[in-house]
Amino acid sequence: MTGYDPTDTPAEERLVGSGADREDQAVEVALRPKDLGEFIGQEKVREQLDLVLRAARARGATADHVLLSGAPGLGKTTLSMIIAAEMGAPIRITSGPAIQHAGDLAAILSSLQEGEVLFLDEIHRMSRPAEEMLYMAMEDFRVDVIVGKGPGATAIPLELPPFTLVGATTRAGLLPPPLRDRFGFTAHMEFYEPHELKRVVHRSAHLLDVEIDPAGAAEIAGRSRGTPRIANRLLRRVRDYAQVKADGLITREIAGAALAVYEVDARGLDRLDRAVLEALLKLFGGGPVGLSTLAVAVGEERETVEEVAEPFLVREGLLARTPRGRVATPAAWAHLGLTAPGSAPGGAGNGNGQQDLFGA
Repeated sequence: MTGYDPTDTPAEERLVGSGADREDQAVEVALRPKDLGEFIGQEKVREQLDLVLRAARARGATADHVLLSGAPGLGKTTLSMIIAAEMGAPIRITSGPAIQHAGDLAAILSSLQEGEVLFLDEIHRMSRPAEEMLYMAMEDFRVDVIVGKGPGATAIPLELPPFTLVGATTRAGLLPPPLRDRFGFTAHMEFYEPHELKRVVHRSAHLLDVEIDPAGAAEIAGRSRGTPRIANRLLRRVRDYAQVKADGLITREIAGAALAVYEVDARGLDRLDRAVLEALLKLFGGGPVGLSTLAVAVGEERETVEEVAEPFLVREGLLARTPRGRVATPAAWAHLGLTAPGSAPGGAGNGNGQQDLFGA
């Protein structure tokens, strides 16, 4: 299972190169499950969503608006397509950044068919005027189109056919309450457990006609950062390695050797993740160090470190954010095979043997 979110620039793209080419994107689409029965993981969300959709079908009504939140790669786009398939309705896909004016949204809404599913990715990045227009469209199925400017401007009400909005966001906290409250069903997508990702890998390998043994699937699953999209991409890279360097069968040894080539270690850390940790440990003694300084040390933009590398490192318990800056945990020292420095006698220390040179 995987969902492709076209406006994301997710961390997993670094795990396989500069980005998926068109062939890879076509494969991702082919690997998507077509209904809730095929969808692996997210058990609670699937159960709740199944009730929502079955009840709507039984009433002969349009399904309630749905908000899906969670990290990139967990299947939000896939679920939106499943919602449309389960309701027997067409789907239209757009994104928040593409809607910068209320007129952009009005053009989309006015062309919807009755019962159609509108998937709005990264909904929190939509402009405020468009967002306010969406309130009325979701609640009353109508919009007011403004004709003219200044005192002579006239609002023309435009009735809309009933539709289902599926909003997706990686940052649910940025959604204003009036918008969030208009969704009839809200679901948060959780990261996957290794045994769930192993099932994802086996399913994808079958669809790709790739030979893989249970240990090989477990090795890929364990390095996939709890994300099905990453699992599928790593599987394709391991498949390439197995075809070129071995007999095509993916075993634990083959998977490990292939992922070493792509600089993905046993915990799923890639080149950037390790660069951040190594800079934090080797250059700054484990911290605390300011984010901007850390970004300069690894040659990346501040936003890249904060939004791409940090979330996974924090979730893995390798890095902590503190008011004084970023600090490495004992697990980070152990993972890189380094020994944390002891308390320095005298001098300006921070209480744990680390020089407090930089602020947050």
